[in-house]
Amino acid sequence: MSAPAAPAAGDSPIAAIATAPGRGGIGVVRVSGAGLRALAQALLGPAQAARLAPRTALYGPFLDDDGGEIDRGLALWFPAPHSYTGEEVLELQGHGGPVVMQLLLERVLRAGSAQGVRLAEPGEFTLRAFLNDKLDLAQAEAVADLIDASTGQAARSAARSLAGVFSRAVHALVEGLIDLRMLVEATLDFPEEEIDFLQRADALGRLARLETELAGLLAQARQGALLREGLDVVLVGEPNVGKSSLLNALAGAEVAIVTPIAGTTRDRVSQAIQVRGVPLNVIDTAGLREATDEVERIGIERTWQAVAQADLVLQLVAADAGGVAPSGAVDAALAQRLPAGVPVLRVVNKIDLSGEPAWVARDDAGQPQTVWLSAREGSGIELLREALLELAGVQSAGESVFIARERHLIALRQAQQHLAQARCRAAQGDRQLELFAEELRLAQERLGEITGEFSADDLLGVIFGRFCIGK
Repeated sequence: MSAPAAPAAGDSPIAAIATAPGRGGIGVVRVSGAGLRALAQALLGPAQAARLAPRTALYGPFLDDDGGEIDRGLALWFPAPHSYTGEEVLELQGHGGPVVMQLLLERVLRAGSAQGVRLAEPGEFTLRAFLNDKLDLAQAEAVADLIDASTGQAARSAARSLAGVFSRAVHALVEGLIDLRMLVEATLDFPEEEIDFLQRADALGRLARLETELAGLLAQARQGALLREGLDVVLVGEPNVGKSSLLNALAGAEVAIVTPIAGTTRDRVSQAIQVRGVPLNVIDTAGLREATDEVERIGIERTWQAVAQADLVLQLVAADAGGVAPSGAVDAALAQRLPAGVPVLRVVNKIDLSGEPAWVARDDAGQPQTVWLSAREGSGIELLREALLELAGVQSAGESVFIARERHLIALRQAQQHLAQARCRAAQGDRQLELFAEELRLAQERLGEITGEFSADDLLGVIFGRFCIGK
């Protein structure tokens, strides 16, 4: 799938089927460009086209080259700039059979060939909306995120981003940076005034407030990125400690085979679940021990591959009437092969055999460290779900969460670094004002990358190339 080139305003009209592939009650063919009245006359007939009014549905036939009917449905016309793309838009809503839709699209392309109507590239309608200032880049990305949302919470958060919640927060930070930059530049332009800028303009106070606001925005963006990307949770432990039983308990279904025979699981088994709207990909793996055959050896190596890509590791040990089984070999292997920064939550399973209650032990910082549970009986499973969210950094942000992407997090972190550098420059007094101003400018640029105020064409190609055709 090729990435669309960034079109200039007034580029040739584009057309595509805007509904999902397959059969449906309704299908939509969308056209965007300039001078679509002539195309409407060819598709609807002169008399019907003359009745087209802005944003008013018109029922009638869609005509083929010879005047015969391809289908009957609704035609909608949106004059520029009051449309999704900011250009003239013509939508034909007919019956959603794939053959009917393809015939209608082919007719649109033939009828509009004199005007240069061509098939749209993936994401090109939304790209034109961005280029025509109907959406900023963060809102445009939210369109795709809303379509791809895997949970209800992710969909609601994407809708908030599309409505501009994230963008407005970014713009508020940018406005604060601009105000601070103006004060710095004024001081640099009129040094003879001998104004003690740092004190009279409360530059350090303004900067501190911007840093606080940025830290809060970054925390919210992490929440939004987690809703979009989900979390890879890998179950590890020796054979027969109950990893497959725990996967089934978390999933609420028998997705993994469970037997008393050690080593039943030979390969990775994945199951997507959601906890409080957060998507989790839980991965059951082969038990860690000295391999007895080639198949088991390959399964164990795949366990370590999963650990290397994990966001969170659950290390299972078994409890019985004699206490908790030792796991020194697994502890040592994890210490050697676990990537830095990946949290490990210890899970003591089979408390139904040891007689212990379900509970959570925490470290000195209050973070979950060990969860006691019984996967077979289900006791402690809800405690584990809550502990997973805590370790992932999920907070009860409710309706304030917006969707975010990794590139947004990178830009916010870089802006944070520039503000920290600006604070260091400010601490050195007026002699560092030029460098102070430069760090503020760089922070503003990084924030501008989020909404598209500073964007390279190749970045736009990558972003919009991942959209579906027709959107």
